[in-house]
Amino acid sequence: MIGTGFLGIDAYEVHLLDESHIPELMTLQQEVVSALPNKAILQPLDEDELGFILRGNGLMIGVFVGGKLIAFRALLEPVIDDEHLGYDIGLQSEAELKKVLYQEISNVHPKYRGFGLQRTMADIIMQQIDLTKYNIVCATVMPGNIASMKDKFSQNMHIAALKLKYGGKLRYMFMKQLPEARSYWTEERFVSMNDSNAQQQLLEAGFIGFSMKAEGHDWFIQYVK
Repeated sequence: MIGTGFLGIDAYEVHLLDESHIPELMTLQQEVVSALPNKAILQPLDEDELGFILRGNGLMIGVFVGGKLIAFRALLEPVIDDEHLGYDIGLQSEAELKKVLYQEISNVHPKYRGFGLQRTMADIIMQQIDLTKYNIVCATVMPGNIASMKDKFSQNMHIAALKLKYGGKLRYMFMKQLPEARSYWTEERFVSMNDSNAQQQLLEAGFIGFSMKAEGHDWFIQYVK
């Protein structure tokens, strides 16, 4: 057991997961997808993908209430190929790429939303990372996915790139250096999330996306250097 707490009046425990939990993971994913108004928002992992992570290619933690799995979050050690996110953030050598983990899927049962479990799981799973093996965590987020972007910024991840990935889909590349270093900057710009060109120009000039804020019906990314 690597964590405990309460969700309202329900006590929970957090455990590292293994292959024996795959049936529970599949069931929970279906419950989560069934409750979504737009089923396309979430792409569940299949048994092979879950098994790949759980066989030592990453980390997965689960939150249990009364012995039932009600949430999970995963980190993946990716295969090194042409699509590796390390290349997108400026890494070049295979030795550097091997030290990268991806933030993968995160699911919370509909009954237990609103308790901040996504952030709690993020804090716990990041504490399980072996810093002798990994020094960077990456994630991709679709522009406009406000909940996911808030999740990444809340973990002190920053935007390192904005590129077309996965067959031409525009994605933010978030990253976090481990152990975490303090950030200092002398310049800042706020750019609308809808202005991809301006954001890409700032990123190419050495700025990073540090936070976000809402103004009217628009969201603005704070870029700093």
